[in-house]
Amino acid sequence: MKRMVCSFPEEVLEHVFSFIQVDTDRNAISLVCKSWYEIERWCRRKVFVGNCYAVSPMIVIKRFPEVRSIALKGKPHFADFNLVPEGWGGYVCTWIAAMSRAFPWLEEIRLKRMVISDESLELIAKSFKNFKVLVLTSCEGFTTDGLAAIAANCRNLRELDLQESEVEDLSGHWLSHFPDSYTSLVSLNISCLSNEVSLSALERLLGRCPNMKTLRLNRAVPLDRLPNLLRQCPQLVELGTGVYSAEMRPDVFSNLAAAFSGCKQLKSLSGFWDVLPSYLPAVYPVCSGLTSLNLSYATVQSSDLVKLISQCPSLQRLWVLDFIEDAGLDVLAASCKDLRELRVFPSDPFGFEPNVALTERGLVSVSEGCPKLQSVLYFCRQMSNAALHTIARNRPNFTCFRLCIIEPQAPDYLTLQPLDSGFGAIVEHCKGLQRLSLSGLLTDRVFEYIGTYGKKLEMLSLAFAGDSDLGLHHVLSGCDNLKKLEIRDCPFGDKALLANAAKLETMRSLWMSSCSVSYGACKLLGLKMPKLNVEVIDERGPPDSRPDSCPVEKLYIYRTIAGPRMDMPGFVYRMEDDDSALRLE
Repeated sequence: MKRMVCSFPEEVLEHVFSFIQVDTDRNAISLVCKSWYEIERWCRRKVFVGNCYAVSPMIVIKRFPEVRSIALKGKPHFADFNLVPEGWGGYVCTWIAAMSRAFPWLEEIRLKRMVISDESLELIAKSFKNFKVLVLTSCEGFTTDGLAAIAANCRNLRELDLQESEVEDLSGHWLSHFPDSYTSLVSLNISCLSNEVSLSALERLLGRCPNMKTLRLNRAVPLDRLPNLLRQCPQLVELGTGVYSAEMRPDVFSNLAAAFSGCKQLKSLSGFWDVLPSYLPAVYPVCSGLTSLNLSYATVQSSDLVKLISQCPSLQRLWVLDFIEDAGLDVLAASCKDLRELRVFPSDPFGFEPNVALTERGLVSVSEGCPKLQSVLYFCRQMSNAALHTIARNRPNFTCFRLCIIEPQAPDYLTLQPLDSGFGAIVEHCKGLQRLSLSGLLTDRVFEYIGTYGKKLEMLSLAFAGDSDLGLHHVLSGCDNLKKLEIRDCPFGDKALLANAAKLETMRSLWMSSCSVSYGACKLLGLKMPKLNVEVIDERGPPDSRPDSCPVEKLYIYRTIAGPRMDMPGFVYRMEDDDSALRLE
């Protein structure tokens, strides 16, 4: 076999490897033999780094010298829930500086939950002559001046995506910095911008980009200007509308309906901020072909949602507020047999809205009526074990199941028992489950189910659950493929963490906040596992000023081959392998 492998010319193997896109498969290839390692090293064009502190820029550059596309993630996932303090880190400047010197032919940068400055955006614009894609998801630290530099200098830019980023909006005229000769834009997402953009510049830009497929506008784009924009790019596949409200005017409605009628290829719709229901029928001409509909900002009542969704038989993904209610989900189940993903968000995340009739019955209905459903995020105010058992039996093909019961530690509302058996049924029946979020009243028993059956589980999020360390022990000792574990407000402490320390080296990260892990255990873990960065986040002051038995506020543990990071703020303390706490200023 070895002689056969070596007989292939390197050019042939490089061509074969180019068809293998999954990172885990590429990694496996590189382990076959030394020659495959070298070939894979030189022909790898895309690199994904799930934690920007797990490896240094120079290690990536040395390992893969011909990279064209890089994706980086920064802050922990719980940053989306404001649990990561301001100034924690996730700065991308060192990465951009290093890549500007090593990768002159870099074409794509994709960042998530990172801090990027205008200076870094300017460096990107000046350094990469064939730069094509910039995706900044949930990023911060930059302004529209940085975007102007990208627009002015990246002549081959195909995609600019600012999904849910925090941008300091200094001027809406940055779009005018795209040169008049620029025609390559395919995707533009400016939905996160708070101020008005230059609509004349936007219209000119769209008019000269014939391959434009994705356009997501911000809420400052008025409804009466949307038809003009759509006429500039009738070839759109994905559209995010601006503010979809105004006083009902027949001329605006007819213009809008006519513009949508011209968009024959439209597959995805989002936006609809502050939508006036009487304008919704204007989108009916494109509904039959829609595969994705994001109404998570649309405060539309159930009756109007039902009318819209019943027009969308090809829908594969729906994001919607709980205004859809059980009745609307019944219609979804009857009308959309191709549905793969459902997300139902709370219109009132604090649970003060008593008049929304959304219960477990709606989710049961969708699980019965949509045979291809694989992914669910569902906010509700009540759940029962019986419903979860039914859902598990109906949809064993779930890969993602995230249930958020708004009131913490709410029991089965019918029996007042914990929801252990219901979630146990989910992990037992859904053999391919990769992501799970738990809520409601839960004991250690549910974690025994998870450890026993969750063999393909990669990401687990817990809050207000469990009785003791035994719950955490079940998860860490049983979930073989676990990569990310997020825990808040659970009674898990030192014993399970230290007993399963070796497991942490096989995971990407562990986040614990408001748990029972002591400072002393964190120090011991840092001593025991030098390949891990064990970071205590404590805004009360140095944790060594209190007894070792005191619980820490937040704990973030991740494997690394780069050692301690050099940008830790004063409230982050790394547990060093000499059994002392080291803070790098």
